Amino acid sequence: MMDSLLLWLATSALVLCALAACGLATWRIIKGPTHADRVVALDIMLAAAVGLCIAASIYTQRTVFLDVAIGLALVGFVATVGWARVVDKGAD
Repeated sequence: MMDSLLLWLATSALVLCALAACGLATWRIIKGPTHADRVVALDIMLAAAVGLCIAASIYTQRTVFLDVAIGLALVGFVATVGWARVVDKGAD
């Protein structure tokens, strides 16, 4: 009984934090003065999506959501590295 309550509380906290991060990142995408602000905000939204996938995996007790989370994290990493390389080439 206590384990399921603790699991529910932890999952709920994760979902609330991820949704708050998405809301703040959306604000930064709209109001961001530079492209770097917008890219970082998109990266935060992707990290929040990974967190939501993990929460879904915990809640449903299915591992397929973990595969989706790993795929999203990989896409986010590659996109961030690609954007950093574009910025680095533009600095020359």
